[in-house]
Amino acid sequence: MQTEQVVKKPPYLMIAVLFVGAFVAFLNNTLLNVALPTMMLDLDVDYTTIQWLANGYMLVSGILTPASAYFITRYNTRPLFIVVSIIFILGTLLAAVAPIFGVLLAGRMLQAVGAAFMGPLLMNVMLISFPIEKRGAALGIFGLVMICAPAIGPTLSGYIVEHYHWRILFTMILPFAVISLLLSIWKLENVLPTRKVTLDYFSLVLSTIGFGGILYGFSSAGQNGWTDFIVVSTLVIGVIGVTLFVLRQLKLETPVLNMAIFKSPMFSLAAIISAVLSMAMMGGMILTPAYLQSARGIEPFVSGLMMLPGALIMAIMSPITGKLFDKIGPKPLAIFGLTITTITTYCLSLLTMDSSYLYIISIFSIRSFGIALVLMPIATNGLNSLTAFLYPHGTATNNTIQQIAGSIGTAILIAIMYARSSTAGEDLVKEATTNGTLTEDFMKTVESQALLEGIQTSFLVATVISFISLILSLFLKRVVNQKKQA
Repeated sequence: MQTEQVVKKPPYLMIAVLFVGAFVAFLNNTLLNVALPTMMLDLDVDYTTIQWLANGYMLVSGILTPASAYFITRYNTRPLFIVVSIIFILGTLLAAVAPIFGVLLAGRMLQAVGAAFMGPLLMNVMLISFPIEKRGAALGIFGLVMICAPAIGPTLSGYIVEHYHWRILFTMILPFAVISLLLSIWKLENVLPTRKVTLDYFSLVLSTIGFGGILYGFSSAGQNGWTDFIVVSTLVIGVIGVTLFVLRQLKLETPVLNMAIFKSPMFSLAAIISAVLSMAMMGGMILTPAYLQSARGIEPFVSGLMMLPGALIMAIMSPITGKLFDKIGPKPLAIFGLTITTITTYCLSLLTMDSSYLYIISIFSIRSFGIALVLMPIATNGLNSLTAFLYPHGTATNNTIQQIAGSIGTAILIAIMYARSSTAGEDLVKEATTNGTLTEDFMKTVESQALLEGIQTSFLVATVISFISLILSLFLKRVVNQKKQA
């Protein structure tokens, strides 16, 4: 039987070093969102292609995060963090000098390889550093870093893209990544327990084929149609791959992901809610810049500024939410937060060409407030139901689910946007032809109007997804005493 493990004194200096690395990784995760429309024009690619800079990053992180449980269990903290930091730096450098889209995507993939381990490492150190009754507040601070970095990203990237070249987005984070590496060499310690385990490489192959197939299928659907042979075949192959991956984990003596974590009802429920919420949240983070820049023609820096208040609210609320979680548990926070998220997501589906800046900022900010009430409490409550033996697998699963679900959610919503925009554009042209109003000035507005209708439809679908999370949150229960698991 495995029991709770908590170190006598939290290693605050080590946690601070890990925070620097995690901050860089999280910042990089959303840094390109506002820049994607500009990069799309510069690299001469369409929306379904450029989104791979965001989706590919999340996909690689999602595929490799399950393996983080093995590496964290098998290797000491210090050398592991140093290696992944070096990989992240090399990927950033490659992306900064990339001459074509393919090389840029390869650089992003390398960045994702390094970033995939930074969050789980920090989370595992914090789990063994604080007792269960103080974890809400502690992980709230973790949430502050997790959210504060993306909060800075859109505004920062908007300013840089408007006044400089998008390559600066990569060169500017290089110094921070190097500082994180040097700090880890200087001050990082080995506090996580290790043991000899084996890595099943075939499981990694299955997870790559499974999750990669599903994401590629959804990403291609918007451009090629849901009945396209490649779309259908890759989705089927993806589902088969994920199914085989799960079945293999149940049979392995030392699985890549220990499925015993799902014996805990609260962890399983938390995982499902996080997945559904991530689909709606990450999709919204791509749709909003598309609406502001491509549909409304708002400058990148201004669009970034408009998203900043919401992101800052999420950052400020994270530690507050952590303390509230310690006092009242996850259910009240989740119900209240998801109600707000669902209503405001629906409000975003009502955006028009004449929507005021104040309305857009207000709705986006209130939506961010709702999401902030849910993210960390749900994850913390689920992890609290596990024992220390299963922490690496629990954190790896949480990160995998959030990354993969976020990628798939983005792909689905972009596919819906793309398909609806194409149909709306054709309908508008036919109507104008029939009415005799097909003028040059009209054609200039068709693309923007069609894109707006696609974005409205996608936000409507995101509303339904958020509502599903709200229904699931009604079944949450607070984990008080940690269960023992073999």
